[in-house]
Amino acid sequence: MKLLIAIIKPSRLEEVRTALTDLDVHGMTVSEVKGYGRQKGHSEIYRGAEYAVNFLPKLKIEIAIEASQLAAATEAVREAANSGRIGDGKIFVLDLEQATRIRTGETGAAAL
Repeated sequence: MKLLIAIIKPSRLEEVRTALTDLDVHGMTVSEVKGYGRQKGHSEIYRGAEYAVNFLPKLKIEIAIEASQLAAATEAVREAANSGRIGDGKIFVLDLEQATRIRTGETGAAAL
């Protein structure tokens, strides 16, 4: 099992969800986060005053999947989240040692 973590722009969430649903990948956790990468924030003007926005709003998506689905899911997220502009995000993959469904007690891939 693998844990796929994607940091994406908030505007791309629905496209990512649709792409994963089309692959029969169900279940994800979405968190609102702030951060920056190479773009290092930007400047905005509010009521005539310019100020720096150092941390940009992003979404963190966490998806537990079987290893056999990893390549397809990673590519689906990459394509759906890609706008072609700086700040599109990153995808990270970690090994997932165990999963347990609380309601039934199922473990491993059956719990996903």
